[in-house]
Amino acid sequence: MGTAGKVIKCKAAVLWEQKQPFSIEEIEVAPPKTKEVRIKILATGICRTDDHVIKGTMVSKFPVIVGHEATGIVESIGEGVTTVQPGDKVIPLFLPQCRECNACRNPDGNLCIRSDITGRGVLADGTTRFTCKGKPVYHFMNTSTFTEYTVVDESSVAKIDDAAPPEKVCLIGCGFSTGYGAAVKTGKVKPGSTCVVFGLGGVGLSVIMGCKSAGASRIIGIDLNKDKFEKAMAVGATECISPKDSTKPISEVLSEMTGNNVEYTFEVIGRLETMIDALASCHMNYGTSVVVGAPPSAKMLTYDPMLFFTGRTWKGCVFGGLKSRDDVPKLVTEFLAKKFDLDQLITHVLPFKKINEGFELLNSGQSIRTVLTF
Repeated sequence: MGTAGKVIKCKAAVLWEQKQPFSIEEIEVAPPKTKEVRIKILATGICRTDDHVIKGTMVSKFPVIVGHEATGIVESIGEGVTTVQPGDKVIPLFLPQCRECNACRNPDGNLCIRSDITGRGVLADGTTRFTCKGKPVYHFMNTSTFTEYTVVDESSVAKIDDAAPPEKVCLIGCGFSTGYGAAVKTGKVKPGSTCVVFGLGGVGLSVIMGCKSAGASRIIGIDLNKDKFEKAMAVGATECISPKDSTKPISEVLSEMTGNNVEYTFEVIGRLETMIDALASCHMNYGTSVVVGAPPSAKMLTYDPMLFFTGRTWKGCVFGGLKSRDDVPKLVTEFLAKKFDLDQLITHVLPFKKINEGFELLNSGQSIRTVLTF
């Protein structure tokens, strides 16, 4: 493309500080350096994790460009890039896969050493590619997709099928894969099993879709907000309940409902109390409980060790336990083969300039997933 090797001026949503709305600014995006890829973003989803940065519950440097769930086209590549080329349709990956570290080489691992979960805000060489008003602007989780153009390390990009609709498969960059993978990869749900999903937002619905795909015979959705039950049933839940409908602990309610046979529970909220409820709700001897929701930082958990002593398994997962560069293209192919339906998760599609409106929809509980298009 004619822009290769040149600085690109474009529009981006910059967060100058915590608890402030996004400011649409003109920024400068530097060309990719060695082993880097510059991407033109086509569509990006609004995820709760982005909101954590605004509210200060997730560590970040400021000013920053957040966003991490997107589809784009490779505009140009730096020296030494071999896995993508200009014109390729891609999904940027907040969880890299370098294929060299211990986690990448282990068949059960996926938390690549290059992951930026501590808020460094820079690429592998320690610098940023964004400038606004003469000031450096930081990256977010190796991706930064709330901008017309971004630069990522080659280990943070996956080439996907060119036929994939960008405004749908962007969800495979985070929300869908996190939930779906938690069921099929981390939980390893077995056919005929009983599963319980705590939290029926976009990721929780994706867990339900994963449980259904794995052949679970009973999938119980749990949420305080009964307005979410209809959508949960539509994607595969067999029944839904609210903890407010009983004075008993939810673990007792579920035990009575299932004849004490809940094999898998998934906590998809990120609340410490619910994590313990989910653990207590799976079978005391052979149950598995998976923590999917991001826990609040700097908080400690207290629980009764008897919950473990009897044989339960407690697991956590990042990105559903999936290996990003390997598994994202496969999920896109499965979506095109109609193995699952992402339309059920997308409630709003807005132009990029309405990003603040998209976050209002998120915070008011009106949206499951809002997708911004460029």
